[in-house]
Amino acid sequence: MPVSYTLDKATGLIRTRCYGEVTLREVLHHFQELKDDPDRPSNLDVFLDLREMTSSPTAEEIRQAGWGPRDVRGVIHFGYCAIVAEREILYAMARMWGMLVESFFLEVVVFWSASEAEIWLAVKRAQTPSAPASRHE
Repeated sequence: MPVSYTLDKATGLIRTRCYGEVTLREVLHHFQELKDDPDRPSNLDVFLDLREMTSSPTAEEIRQAGWGPRDVRGVIHFGYCAIVAEREILYAMARMWGMLVESFFLEVVVFWSASEAEIWLAVKRAQTPSAPASRHE
């Protein structure tokens, strides 16, 4: 599947990678898989890597992909989300998705480079001393 993730349960960080031709169905399946993952912490910050994604979603697909965070609401509490996209169309679509889901995150920011995204996410996480759960309650 062209959407994969790794979880760091101790730190509450998920690294999601989209690569190749990614469909809306696969994106929504990712959220369901994450929801059902027994090793998933309930509070997560997100590093979303779109650098190897070759497909270009439509605006309607981005809107529908916004249902992913809504569908896991109450089970997963999202904190910060750093998105990396190197192609202009994916950068724009990631920004659109970020606006659609911003109410489910503390903050969503799209970056051109992974190093910038990593630094931003590390700084944000360091500035928030409490666990993600207390940030959402």
